[in-house]
Amino acid sequence: MSNHRRFITAPFIAATAAAGLLMTAACGSTDNGSTPAPADKSASGSSQQEKKADSPAKSERADLTRFRLDDRSQAGITNIWIVWTIKNTSAKKSNYQVDWEAVDSSGTRVANSTEYITDVQPGQTTTGEDITTLRSTQGIKLNITSFDRTAAY
Repeated sequence: MSNHRRFITAPFIAATAAAGLLMTAACGSTDNGSTPAPADKSASGSSQQEKKADSPAKSERADLTRFRLDDRSQAGITNIWIVWTIKNTSAKKSNYQVDWEAVDSSGTRVANSTEYITDVQPGQTTTGEDITTLRSTQGIKLNITSFDRTAAY
């Protein structure tokens, strides 16, 4: 009886795997790119307001107003943080998920992580920070690989 079960199980597993691959291909995103992190624009406040007044409807991604590395290393001890600012421009309380990567000058990913920001009220600006495993900020470029805003309840 155990040989008979093997003959039934093998095609079932193969069919399940094929269906899984088809579903992954059908549901997968075609956008595998990443976008650069927003530049630190704190010095040009008035020009930002002018740009905002002229721009059409904003995307969710525009809620991420600052995303950068902060090197706090001292006395030979590496201490590099990622810092961000989010302003909720929607009319609903929101949660945010920001996936990011740090890429060196040769294009090699040297770090990546996900930041979760929760319960940001409409119109509220929030800042946050998280430590990284980076050893240096020299030649490092930050990319946002995924950004998602969802309604918080």
